[in-house]
This record gives sequence, C-alpha cells and structure tokens, in this order.
Amino acid sequence: MKKLIAYCGLDCETCDARIATLNNDDELRKKTAKLWSQMNGVEITPEMINCEGCRMDGVKTPFCDSLCPIRQCALGKKHETCGSCAEMEKCQTVGMVISNNAQALNNLKNN
Repeated sequence: MKKLIAYCGLDCETCDARIATLNNDDELRKKTAKLWSQMNGVEITPEMINCEGCRMDGVKTPFCDSLCPIRQCALGKKHETCGSCAEMEKCQTVGMVISNNAQALNNLKNN
C-alpha cells in the first residue's frame, strides 16, 4: 500500500498541510489553518499546519498525531490502514470519512 494513504484512506500526498510542510509555505499554512478552523469549529493556527503524512515518520499536526480517533484505533489494532480491518464497512469511526469520500473508500479497498 502506498505509504501516503492515511489510515482512513485519504491521500496525504494531496493534503495542503503536507504540501505546506514540504515546501515551507507559510501562506498555504495560513490558508489551511483558516479553512480547517472554519470546518471544525476550533482554532487551528498556522503553526499547527506541519505534517509529513499520517503513516510516515516525522512531524504531524496535533490532530493527526494524537487526537484522530481513526489513527489511534488503527495503531491500537496494529492495522496498516482501516482497509485491513474486518470491521471497516460497519465502523462508525472511519465511516465519518468513507461515507462522504468515495476515493478514500476506494483507496482502502484497493491498496
């Protein structure tokens, strides 16, 4: 499986946080922090927008590192991704992503 596919099936390669980190792009960090703050109803600062990928070694956003329930579950069960979990199709935790994102579900089923 491609290492830049997150535990939930999202593609970290296309994530603005990862792109901003790799390119040290402070404008993209600001834009991403503002968007994510609005989407999630919490304050996310540009300084928090540093991530090299959910399953990669290196820096992660505070959410991805320790707050994401999907990542914590997969790590706890020692799964490469949710795609290797027999409960994926009925799981409410990863269901937050795969019910709204056909590409993420496809990534989990086919990688």
